Amino acid sequence: MAEAEQQSGSTPEDEAAEVTFMEPQKEIRMVPDMGKWKRSQAYADYMGFVLTLNEALKGKKLGCEYKVSETVEKLLDLLETLDRWINETPPVDQPSRFGNKAYRTWYGKLDQEAEALVSAVIPADKCAAAAEIATYLKESVGNPTRIDYGTGHEAAFAAFLCCLCKVGALKGDDRLAIVFKVFNRYLTVMRKLQRTYRMEPAGSQGVWGLDDFQFLPFIWGSSQFVDHPTLEPRHFIDERVVNEHHHDYMFLDCIKFINEMKTGPFAEHSNQLWNISAVPSWSKVNQGLVRMYKAECLEKFPVIQHFKFGSLLSIQPVTP
Repeated sequence: MAEAEQQSGSTPEDEAAEVTFMEPQKEIRMVPDMGKWKRSQAYADYMGFVLTLNEALKGKKLGCEYKVSETVEKLLDLLETLDRWINETPPVDQPSRFGNKAYRTWYGKLDQEAEALVSAVIPADKCAAAAEIATYLKESVGNPTRIDYGTGHEAAFAAFLCCLCKVGALKGDDRLAIVFKVFNRYLTVMRKLQRTYRMEPAGSQGVWGLDDFQFLPFIWGSSQFVDHPTLEPRHFIDERVVNEHHHDYMFLDCIKFINEMKTGPFAEHSNQLWNISAVPSWSKVNQGLVRMYKAECLEKFPVIQHFKFGSLLSIQPVTP
């Protein structure tokens, strides 16, 4: 894993140089196929990408200074477009409370425009990769049939960002901006989608899951707190602390969203997070969440059966 972490962390620009781009396909069709996924180059690259960002964020506030490249600005423009389309596509009147069908109209716009949106972000000499990378963007916003959203969709957005690193659009010194600017903006757009169209949680474990919709911001957000002089895990269940510090820390921003969306005692509606608040240190929380992410998301067939593999994130086994 250390090798994979190094490999993806270096955001290689030359990896995509001799690649024939392709439309990503599903490859995990049955439970026994999960072994192929865990041995694949895609798994090594994806996990390496997540862990490299996790390392880069340690002890950093959202408001700290970091480079914002032209590609990052273009990605923020892309997400601004998705946000604007929500405003232009209000919910429709319908008998069922959840899963507003206007979401399908919104999704239809993205389906039509995704390739053009990606083309505007990637280098001109990598324009052949636009269709492949656009697949992950389309997968990252929820499912138009079920009108739901979950950690598999979130993983598709991380895969989208990983692919942008592989074609050289994002580079090593973009690491902080990838999470603090781009991923954070993605979160606000997803929350707006979830609220506006009353999207169902995809594959939610209810009270036994970490969160109805997200996982990565808890990993990366806990990394921000490592070695914090005063704030400990026990503090995140204190609403005053959350309201005071959520602008600086992704983890607390997620807790704030949960507090706004759910009623009743925190220990009842978010039991897993309540348990995590008893862990003595943020570094232990961070390590535990990485293990939990692998076990509860990346090693679960209902999540990974939807993941798509192409030339950039390949189902081929890792070369020894």
